Amino acid sequence: MRNIILSFIASLLLIASKSATAQEEISVISFNIRLDVQSDGENRWDARKEKVTGLMRFYEPGFIGTQEVMHHQLLFIKEELKSYAHIGVGRDDGKEKGEYSAIFYDSLKFNVKVQATFWLSPTPDTVSKAWGANINRICTNTHFDHQSALARAESAKLIMKKITALNEEKKYPVIFTGDLNAQPTDEPVVHVSSMMDNARTISTQPPYGSIDTWNGFQFAKKPTGCIDYIFVSKGRAWRVEKFATLTDSYDMKYPSDHFPVMAVLIFGKDK
Repeated sequence: MRNIILSFIASLLLIASKSATAQEEISVISFNIRLDVQSDGENRWDARKEKVTGLMRFYEPGFIGTQEVMHHQLLFIKEELKSYAHIGVGRDDGKEKGEYSAIFYDSLKFNVKVQATFWLSPTPDTVSKAWGANINRICTNTHFDHQSALARAESAKLIMKKITALNEEKKYPVIFTGDLNAQPTDEPVVHVSSMMDNARTISTQPPYGSIDTWNGFQFAKKPTGCIDYIFVSKGRAWRVEKFATLTDSYDMKYPSDHFPVMAVLIFGKDK
C-alpha cells in the first residue's frame, strides 16, 4: 500500500492507495464550482448543479480539489457521487459555516490516513484572515484572496513552508491544486513554480484546451485568465501524462464560471 499526499499537502491530507501496483495512474481535478447566489440568475446553482456533478462523474477523477463550496452544495455533491468522501471545513467557523475548499476523493480507491485544514494567516490554527484579505481564506485545497495581492503572495509562501516542513522527515510526493486568483507570471505562481512543477507545463502529451480558466459564465466571449492550477513535486516519482482545461458546456452555458483543470499522473516512475 503506497502513501501519497494530495493537494495542499500543507493541508495534511495523507492518503493510502488501496492498490499495490508498481506504477499507478492518478487523475486529479481542480474545480471552482461557484458558490450558490441567486444573483447568478440563469446560472444559479439549482439550474446547473447536475451539470457540475455530471462532469465530475464522467471524468471519474481520484481526487477533486474544489473551491467556493457551501455546505448544502457539499451535501448535494456527496449525494450524487456515492463513492466519494471528502475532507474540509467551512472557512468561517472551522465546521460548516462559509465556503469550503473541500477535497473529494474516491473512497473505493483511497483511504485517508491524516488530514487537517489551516487558515491563510499568521495564525493558521485559528479562524482568521490577514494581509488585507477580503475574507477568511483556508487551505484544505485552496482559494487565494481575490482582492489583496499581498495576501496571495503571503498565502503562497505559507503553503510552501508547510509543505517543506512536512517533508523534512519523509519525502512524500505532493500534489497541490487550487484557484490562486493569479496569472502564471504573478508573484504567487512564480514562487510556487520555483518549488513545484506546473502540471500543464510538464505534461508528456501537449496540454488540451485553452490555458485560460476564467469564463465568467460568458459563453459568447473568449475566456480570460489562467488562475486555476495543479502542481506536483519537483524531483519526485510523478510523471504528468496528460493535462486538460475542461471546457464542457450545455445549452450554450457552462457548469461554472471557472473551467476545471485536470491532470493524469503516473506515480511510481523511476527518475
